[in-house]
Amino acid sequence: MRRLTVEHRTRYRYGEPVSFGQHRLMLRPRDSHGLRLLDATLTLFPIADVNYVYDVFGNSIALVELKEGAEELRVDSVLELEIYPVPPLEALISNEAALYPFVYSSDDRLDIALTAARAYPDQGAVEAFARSFLPADGSRIPTLALLSSINQAIRDTFTYQARHEEGTQSPAQTLELRTGTCRDFALLLMETVRELGFAAQFVTGYLYTPQLDPLAEGDFLGAGSTHAWATVYLPGAGWIDFDPTNALIGTDHLVRVAVARDPRQAVPVAGSFSGSPGAFLGMDVEVLVSSHGVMPAVPVLSAPPGTGTTGGQAAPDGPKDGRRSGTQAAVLMMSAVLEDAGAAGAAEMGAEAEAPLAPIAVPDDVVEQLEGAGLAGAALEPCGADGVVFVDLAGIAPVPADNFPADGLIPETAALSHPV
Repeated sequence: MRRLTVEHRTRYRYGEPVSFGQHRLMLRPRDSHGLRLLDATLTLFPIADVNYVYDVFGNSIALVELKEGAEELRVDSVLELEIYPVPPLEALISNEAALYPFVYSSDDRLDIALTAARAYPDQGAVEAFARSFLPADGSRIPTLALLSSINQAIRDTFTYQARHEEGTQSPAQTLELRTGTCRDFALLLMETVRELGFAAQFVTGYLYTPQLDPLAEGDFLGAGSTHAWATVYLPGAGWIDFDPTNALIGTDHLVRVAVARDPRQAVPVAGSFSGSPGAFLGMDVEVLVSSHGVMPAVPVLSAPPGTGTTGGQAAPDGPKDGRRSGTQAAVLMMSAVLEDAGAAGAAEMGAEAEAPLAPIAVPDDVVEQLEGAGLAGAALEPCGADGVVFVDLAGIAPVPADNFPADGLIPETAALSHPV
């Protein structure tokens, strides 16, 4: 799991005070099994009323009504989130779709029909590009290998070039120019695979690019602003992300914010203003995606009594979607040994198992698993133990609390990896 902070700042500058029409912001991602949104902060200038709605694709949209005119419009968004790794795709793709060509089921075809249809007709350029990836003899090939080769070819044979003008090039233009932005490359991949019969959608979001993170290494294109890529539907595996700008496939470097059938439906910030001709001076966009490190995929919990936590950060007290508030998500107080000598982890502890164990801090939904594993003397108490321990759910093997700071607080780089 990767913990990320996304800072996205947009500035519109005008030569005189102007009035603003409604603005539509597509900046807040949805929670899913692959992304957990811990916190989202939206700051606007001038003052505005904000209402959130879902669009036709289920994306979260902020509708902004600015209350007064100004010479500047500022939109600042800060996200704290966790991105979870994608399992091996080969194992998820259904047998029927493992080799190309294949046919979507009748139920799937009904639901994905519009996302599988070409939307940018041309004089055969995209068709020729798509067919160049197929065997000349018409034999079947691995589906994932086909899509990967298209993704890689765009990365290898086209030149990334940032462009500040609005809009997206047509795929035919991109093929002719051999240059483009991430949005251009995403649309080219979408139309290429649609030509081959795949369902594909456009994704807007962010790219975690390690070269902008002092603690990481790597080299990705398209950082410093919002990012775009495509997602392709494969039976069994579902919607899989393909980033042709960087030749990435299904990775925790991509932060999905919104998905749409067409790039024109997925603009991060859109709106209007009223003013004299030439009033608009320009805009600036800054995006920084930083990592708190890759966290161990084990449940941990730590905080002083009465303090709510969200992903290891302080948060207001109070219930969070039906669970105990913050760190009242249980501490299992251990004052006895493992009753069941055969319980996993007992052998490793050996003679040390005769001594009292430190408290084990776990989320509520894990307590039953631990009790079922033979942990004796257990009592649920409010969080606030002197120490905490990791619990390896694969073996239910406690780790001594003295591996952690004396105050029991888990460092910022070891925030929650299990939802609470």
